[in-house]
Amino acid sequence: MSLIVDIEKDFGSFSLKVKIEQENGVLGFLGESGCGKSMTLKCIAGIVKPDKGKIILDDKIFFDSEKRINLPPQERNVGYLFQNYALFPHMTIKENIELGLHNLSKNERDKITKEYLKKMKLENFEKRYPHQLSGGQKQRIAFARALACNPQILLLDEPFSALDYHLKSNMENELIEIIKEFLGHIVYVTHDISECYRICDDIAVFSKGSALCKREKDDIFKHPMSMTEATITGCKNISAINIIDDKRVFAKDWGIECILSQSVIEGAKFVGIRAHNIRITENNLQFNDENLFELSVVNVFESSFTYIIYVKNLDYEDVIPIQLEIDKSINTVKIGDKVFLKFNRNSLFDFC
Repeated sequence: MSLIVDIEKDFGSFSLKVKIEQENGVLGFLGESGCGKSMTLKCIAGIVKPDKGKIILDDKIFFDSEKRINLPPQERNVGYLFQNYALFPHMTIKENIELGLHNLSKNERDKITKEYLKKMKLENFEKRYPHQLSGGQKQRIAFARALACNPQILLLDEPFSALDYHLKSNMENELIEIIKEFLGHIVYVTHDISECYRICDDIAVFSKGSALCKREKDDIFKHPMSMTEATITGCKNISAINIIDDKRVFAKDWGIECILSQSVIEGAKFVGIRAHNIRITENNLQFNDENLFELSVVNVFESSFTYIIYVKNLDYEDVIPIQLEIDKSINTVKIGDKVFLKFNRNSLFDFC
């Protein structure tokens, strides 16, 4: 089983360029709004025609510009969950689910509809209309419609963006159960890094219309390879560097010297560390002095469960604060305090 997407599309003010191959597992498209994630889904589904390239699913050619192949959407066997659900308001729930089942007999359509209404816990809803449903119920119907045609590939476009926090959590758990049962390919679009990590196996980060190299999710979070990957995966601390030797760099924006766990990559320009990977120590005797820094607290903010603390090396001018988070159960610090911070060398990463 494989999905190959190697396409280009010029929209005038926006150019899309994607080159991805996925063997199995859930593939995530992660990026800010307007970066090309949803447009790539539409190209896979046949809603938008690329200018050139190819899209192949399990040896079935959806699109090939050189061979002049461009299958219409109804021949691609794609299940598509749109961001706004795209339910037809003048159709009943049953009619919405049956949209992709027109080639089946009435008895077969009835059987499949009842099966998915039961699976989505919406029995006896078949005669209702979309305006009579809550947001979560609409999403379940959209899921049912996408799955009812037994697609080879399921395309999910930010399925939780319109739901509140509590409902989103419940629906995410239900989606994970659906994914476990689904035997085809799944492409999942989101701008939420935590959601992407929980649901996807591999991630392709999008930036200004281009899909960067697809990577395994743990790798991309442990060691981003570009500024886009670092920022989109939530790294708050990034500094330009001067390379000192094989494993040592001077972080110019922080005013400190850092030791990495592996050799500095060729052409590295930045170093980063995530806020939750920085520890406050009570004194400088708990650890050796490797990546141990005495810095000054310049700001403290309280969030729901943590304190967000900003520290600086005041020995240097024009340095930027380093951000870290500590649990509220830990004694907090106040502005003006000096604290010892420990950076684990395994948590530092360098990139170009």
